[in-house]
Amino acid sequence: MAEESNNSPEAAADGAQLAGPQFALQRIYLKDTSFESPKSPQIFQTQWSPKINFDIKTRNTKVADDVYEVVLVLTAEAQLEEETAFVVEVHQAGIFTVKEFSETDLEQVLATVCPSILFPYSRESLDALVVKGSFPPLMVAPINFEALYAQQKQAAEQQAASGEAASKSVQ
Repeated sequence: MAEESNNSPEAAADGAQLAGPQFALQRIYLKDTSFESPKSPQIFQTQWSPKINFDIKTRNTKVADDVYEVVLVLTAEAQLEEETAFVVEVHQAGIFTVKEFSETDLEQVLATVCPSILFPYSRESLDALVVKGSFPPLMVAPINFEALYAQQKQAAEQQAASGEAASKSVQ
């Protein structure tokens, strides 16, 4: 029986390191939390029908070659008749390896993929803090980070275009 030679592209790829863009999650961790209920216990005596203000931010920092820390910040404030019932903030972070992406793709991965991975953890932490404060759960809906990123890019492009138009009209 003749020995089979395995010269397929798949076999070559097994022996060599993967080429092309690479993405890996190294760690997810809670970086910071805050919960305040400045009007308790009086706030518990009122009918619970709050106005909830919700804010979301992300930031990223390069910590080493091809390694980034991404922090997703969720803030929720509940108000009853101009009184603050609670303010809760969660900074959920992750360390990600992002290799061999173009600058544009790297920006998009850090702004969409990484926050999407962090969001379920931050939502659970936010909800747990609210419940421990003796308030009803927030039940934060999923967030489409791709759509947010597209909106931010479009707004930045419009701002740049209006800035260019203003500078041309001044000349």
